[in-house]
Amino acid sequence: MSAFDPSDHHRVPQTDWCVITGAPCSGKTAVIEELAKRGFRIKTEVARAYIDQRLAGGESLAEIRADNLAFERHILMAKVNAENQLPKDALIFMDRAVPDSVAYYRIEGLDPKEPLFYSRQVRYRTIFLLDRLEFQEDRVRSESDGVAERIETLLIEAYGELGYPIVRVPLMGISQRADFILMQTVA
Repeated sequence: MSAFDPSDHHRVPQTDWCVITGAPCSGKTAVIEELAKRGFRIKTEVARAYIDQRLAGGESLAEIRADNLAFERHILMAKVNAENQLPKDALIFMDRAVPDSVAYYRIEGLDPKEPLFYSRQVRYRTIFLLDRLEFQEDRVRSESDGVAERIETLLIEAYGELGYPIVRVPLMGISQRADFILMQTVA
């Protein structure tokens, strides 16, 4: 796939959505929750909700992730469907977005053609990439520290390939990270 052609901007709907992305264990969920507490509209991470639901149903993480293509495709289509329901002119902070699936397909060795196609259906306002925190495992996270580092690289490449500049959010407290994002957004 070739990089995003800037001349295509006029054909793709522009949104007012800000994506908060980063490697696993970068603090995305905490920052999204802080923005929600401040009264901003948010969209929570699809993958975490899906995994939590299946774990609550008695499945193991290994069972949920047994078929990587089926898992990644389910997450991709859930993101696409969720984004299709959002008003494009509303300021919404998103915990990951469709282009994140490009990185996850690639980390799994899958062809990213489908997530690249869906990633080109809208343009996001701003992409914020949170610098990584010290890695911690949890019941939903299946990645190691090394894989998390690779995912961060793939996220940067995926958003770059789609023509987005990335705003890096440095390590600092949750409130300060939210302030940093808002200073870049609500000016």
